[in-house]
Amino acid sequence: MRAAVLHETGQDKLEVLDDIEAVGFGPGKVKIRVRATGLCHSDVSAMNGVLPQPAPFVPGHEGAGEIIDVGDGVGGLTVGQRVLVCWLPACGACPACKRGQTQLCLAGFMNAGTPNFKRPGGDVFGFAGTGTFAEEVVVDAGCAVPIPDDVPFDIAALIGCGVTTGLGSAINTADVAAGSSVAVIGCGGVGISAIQGARLKGAAQIVAVDPVASRREAALKFGATEAVSPDGLADAKQRITAGEGFDYVFEVVGKSATARTAYETTRRGGTLVVVGAGAMDDMLQLNMFELFFDEKRILPSMYGGGDVLASYERAIALWRAGRIDLESLITHRVPLAEINEALDQMRTGSALRTCIEL
Repeated sequence: MRAAVLHETGQDKLEVLDDIEAVGFGPGKVKIRVRATGLCHSDVSAMNGVLPQPAPFVPGHEGAGEIIDVGDGVGGLTVGQRVLVCWLPACGACPACKRGQTQLCLAGFMNAGTPNFKRPGGDVFGFAGTGTFAEEVVVDAGCAVPIPDDVPFDIAALIGCGVTTGLGSAINTADVAAGSSVAVIGCGGVGISAIQGARLKGAAQIVAVDPVASRREAALKFGATEAVSPDGLADAKQRITAGEGFDYVFEVVGKSATARTAYETTRRGGTLVVVGAGAMDDMLQLNMFELFFDEKRILPSMYGGGDVLASYERAIALWRAGRIDLESLITHRVPLAEINEALDQMRTGSALRTCIEL
């Protein structure tokens, strides 16, 4: 079968090969024929080494398709069933799951060091234990979440990561208050979803911040009340909040520099939500006096900060009701053979989300 492979960490191009085989099928596993997958910035971060991932590997973790085989001991899933891929399934038994913080379950990460694929040259890993830039993937049964027949594969793929992460950061993690002021720094697919979440929660002002003009224009269509480039953020803070700072600021880039800007843009007693996934050696500096004196809440948001299965259902219900726009998030579509074009679209910022169709 075909899959897009990164041979060495640090390379900026993927090679589409046709000699890949999905491995690991057996009890407790399912094999999925991937039909659509989104390109998430985390895939690029794994490629350049910001996020740890053994190589060679197949990127992709935001996917949907249909089950083509079911291993022994798997209940509730059948061949032909339409599913989205959950890259962080909850085991239900660990301390985090028992506390109700299923998004912090580490069971899914235990598969990251086990090869998902092989080819004549050796083993190939799947990013985040999945690897959806492939025509087929074998995953734990908990990673295959059934979707209703009326949800297209491309929409389901987005719900599998970017939409759930962005919406959840505003709804679950921040619990944005109606009438509040919000700034979102970084307006790709996840940032736009955070904007939609803040709008749903009733935020009065939502300022989208991004260096790319097309993304700023898109943010206005998704609910931002205004959009500025990074060098216009200070002026927006002064105009909208009289210099005090925003009630909520979402950092959706994953860099200490933008996190520091987000902290400084948050009002005293306000909330900074860290959504972007950054590097382990990129340190955010705060002095102990400001940390105490400003009383700003710093809330990381992992995969939307809530139960992912409930978040999937909520996203589908909101999409069906027309309360969130998911179709317009997909600004580009490419076949797997043109995956490097999709990478260029992400790096230049021309795409909110590119859907790779398999």
